[in-house]
Amino acid sequence: MKYHLFNIIPLFLVTTLLCCKNEKKIPRAIEINNIKIEKPNLKYGLDFNKFSSKEYKIKKGDTFGDILENNGIDYPEVYQILKKIKSSVNIRKLQIGKPYTLLFTKDSIITPKYFIYHPGPLGYTVVNLRDSIYGKKVEKPVRVVELQATGIIKRSLYETMTNSGYNSMLTYFLADVYAWTIDFTRLDKGDRFKVIYNEKFVDDSISIGIERIKAAYFEHKGKGLYAFEFIHDKNKGIVDYFDDKAKNLRRAFLKSPVKFSRISSRYNLKRKIAYYGRVKPHKGTDYAAPVGTPIMATANGRVIESRYAKGNGNYVKIRHNNKYSTQYLHMKRRKVRAGQYVKQGDVIGWVGMTGYTSGPHVCYRFWKNGRQVDPYKQKLPEAKPISKSLRSEFFEKIKPLKTKLSCLYFEDEAHEIKLVMNYNDFTEN
Repeated sequence: MKYHLFNIIPLFLVTTLLCCKNEKKIPRAIEINNIKIEKPNLKYGLDFNKFSSKEYKIKKGDTFGDILENNGIDYPEVYQILKKIKSSVNIRKLQIGKPYTLLFTKDSIITPKYFIYHPGPLGYTVVNLRDSIYGKKVEKPVRVVELQATGIIKRSLYETMTNSGYNSMLTYFLADVYAWTIDFTRLDKGDRFKVIYNEKFVDDSISIGIERIKAAYFEHKGKGLYAFEFIHDKNKGIVDYFDDKAKNLRRAFLKSPVKFSRISSRYNLKRKIAYYGRVKPHKGTDYAAPVGTPIMATANGRVIESRYAKGNGNYVKIRHNNKYSTQYLHMKRRKVRAGQYVKQGDVIGWVGMTGYTSGPHVCYRFWKNGRQVDPYKQKLPEAKPISKSLRSEFFEKIKPLKTKLSCLYFEDEAHEIKLVMNYNDFTEN
């Protein structure tokens, strides 16, 4: 009897299911599937769907305590919150203009549940203001991505970079790499570059700056110059850039005391100076630049003069060794004093219009063996090359980078390649 019963039950279930299948009623399972389930809206580690939020910016005079008191939290409670979070976060110094968020629960829109301070893209601070009071600082993970850039100069390097959609800071990094070998105030239309570099991102899309240039190729006046990053003193961690023949790009002197300016007047012993209205030797090179542009020491040395003179205005003179000295005239303001040691690239003052001058610029003067000369006609000393023991390591390192650079095409080359490919497709068909 039991055996028959066990046979009947499955049969009954199958029959019931078949009958249900033929019914016109909507199955309950479908009703469940049609229920709209709200996806979490996660920000700062919290589901914003569960809260109402208010966005603000820090105003002058705002403090963490004032913000809480203005939102319904009494001072004794504020004091307890500060006491509990002081060991984990520092919330006392808030930057003017930086955003913060207050989150309110659905059951209490009077006093906030969370305070979120986000001063920059790298991280944020969350403070739980109720129940289990705590504070935590969250640093966002930084992702380093290798990128490539190519460009053909039409007007300026900066304009080419920005018009091509690259990070504008790449301009300054590239200029630093070639600071000793290429004068970026004298670029020609048609000059071109290829760059392999690392850029840092948070949240996958927000750039927080260029990390470094790994390799580059810059073609100036038809002559190409490679640059490869290499640590040539591992004990001191000294990094320089070398060409494809292991020759150091760094020189004893920078090409220019200011970045991205233009030469308004060259060294000329027979020049008629408009200010004086007569022929007077111009024993310097004038770099026109906006007032306030930083002026850099072109080489390591000791400041021997830092003062004001009627014709020179505010000026600085640096002795680099027994052979070379440089001078920088018409500064708005000087940053260094006599006797101070400065390194190549240090800011020593800012472009101005002091002394006898008709416009903002820095007059750069160059002495060799006590005589003023044209720096652009001097064969300046080179930096220390790669040691013989590291040369094989260097050539092995640059091999894949050089291959990558060769695979990058300029805009005109890419167009030609596309035309060839289209032609081949046409002829095959």
